[in-house]
Amino acid sequence: MLRTLKTLALCLLAAPVLAATAVEGPAHWVDGDTLVVAGERVRLHGIDAVEAQQHCGGDGVPTWACGAWVTGEVRARYEGRVLACYEVERDRYGRMVAVCYDGEQDVGRALVRGGLAFAMTRYSDNYVQDERYARRVKAGLIGTGVQSPADFRASERRAAAKWDLVAAPEGCVIKGNISGKGKRIYHVPGQRWYDETRIATDKGERWFCSESEARNAGWSRAGR
Repeated sequence: MLRTLKTLALCLLAAPVLAATAVEGPAHWVDGDTLVVAGERVRLHGIDAVEAQQHCGGDGVPTWACGAWVTGEVRARYEGRVLACYEVERDRYGRMVAVCYDGEQDVGRALVRGGLAFAMTRYSDNYVQDERYARRVKAGLIGTGVQSPADFRASERRAAAKWDLVAAPEGCVIKGNISGKGKRIYHVPGQRWYDETRIATDKGERWFCSESEARNAGWSRAGR
C-alpha cells in the first residue's frame, strides 16, 4: 500500500498543476489524442498524435493511413476503460484539456513512450524524455519517417490558404466565419486565427471587403 501511494505521489508531482475539475468514466476515443469521458470532450494535455486523416510514407515508401492506424491502436488499448481526467485548461474550442489516468498510468505518457504520439513542447515539457525513449527504441511510428502532426497541419493550412486566395473576391480579404455554436465572427489579416480560418460558403460563411460591411451584416470582430 505504501509503495502504491508513493508511486501515485511521484506521478502527480511529475504532472502539471491540475484543476479541481475532473471527470471519470468509460473512454470513447475520437482520435489519437481526443476522447469523450462522461459526456465531456477531452484533449490530452502535452501530447500531439498524428491527425486521423494523415498518411505516412513517401520517398519510395508506399503511403499508408497512419492516422487511422494510431486511432485504432489507441482504441484497442483504452476504448471503454474507466479513465480519470483532470482538467489543466480549456482550449479555444471549449474542450477540456486534461491529464488522464488509467489507474496510476498517465495515458498521455504511455502513448508517447509507445510511439503513438509526440511530446507537444509548445504546452508542456512533461513528455520530452518519453519521446526520446520512443525514438531510441523506434517505438510505434517513430523511425518510420512520419511527418510530425504540427508539420502536417501547417502544410494543410498552406494548401488551404492558396485556395482561400483564389476564392476571395478581389480586395475582399476579411473572413466571415460561423462558429460551432452559430456565432458569426469575422477575422481580419494579422489576427491570431486568420490563417487557420477556412470559408465554407455553402454553410453561410462569406468574405467581406471592409469591417463596416461585416458589422452591418451582423458579424462581430474576433477577439484576437
